[in-house]
Amino acid sequence: MTKKQITNIFYSLAIAAIAVYIAYVKGWIFSDFESISPKSAYELLQNETNVALLDVRTPDEFSKEHIQGATLIPVQVLAQNLSMLTEVKNKKIIVYCHSGTRSIAASRILVENGFTPVNVTGGITQWKADGLGVTAN
Repeated sequence: MTKKQITNIFYSLAIAAIAVYIAYVKGWIFSDFESISPKSAYELLQNETNVALLDVRTPDEFSKEHIQGATLIPVQVLAQNLSMLTEVKNKKIIVYCHSGTRSIAASRILVENGFTPVNVTGGITQWKADGLGVTAN
């Protein structure tokens, strides 16, 4: 095998690894939870009683704007604060962040701990783009 062939194999493997990583982070692969549009999340919140709403952004982001009725637990401290969710253990937990990446990470944590998360694709950004309201402080 030539040096060029080895280099090409290395680059191909690196690109494949990056593609798998991106697909994992975006929740496209290896996800044990449902992802729904903001409009579907809104309908769930309006029509079902067995749902809760979780914001996994930072306290600063939450204080600027959030979806009414949301509980704030930043994704960085979610695993240590699951006890805050014991009263909603048997409910679907609609999880959102700014754009949808942190909520995927949070949904993975929730699934690992026996919760039923539903990820909002596009986060609060897409929620607002779809014309759905937020609470501004």
